[in-house]
Amino acid sequence: MKIKIYYHHTDCGQVVYYAKYLEFLEEARTEFFEGKGISIKELAKQGVSFVVARQEIDYKSPAFYADILSIDTRVTEVGWVKLDFTYEMKNQNNQIVCTARTVMVCVNGNFKPQTIPEEIRDKLVLQKL
Repeated sequence: MKIKIYYHHTDCGQVVYYAKYLEFLEEARTEFFEGKGISIKELAKQGVSFVVARQEIDYKSPAFYADILSIDTRVTEVGWVKLDFTYEMKNQNNQIVCTARTVMVCVNGNFKPQTIPEEIRDKLVLQKL
């Protein structure tokens, strides 16, 4: 996924504000799910949601106003209840801006952990080479 940095993403130093990266990661996950044919909106209607249980971000270099960032999003682990996402965010010069990891837990409508539905697991499980 690519994202253009606009003024509202930056702080007074025209550097991307650190908390904005969380929004970028959320957007990247949504695009990842949609690319696998998984609609977050439809899952929610069925009482299936994914919530963030843990978030890690390692900031490597700043991103600035007008940069174009590319976000490589991968699922590195699919458990019965949790998913691990990893990301690498680079600027237009191919310099790493940050790396991140998100642990998500599948929950029901009452926010209680539940098994990831089999059809979702099948779409997310990494293919062996």
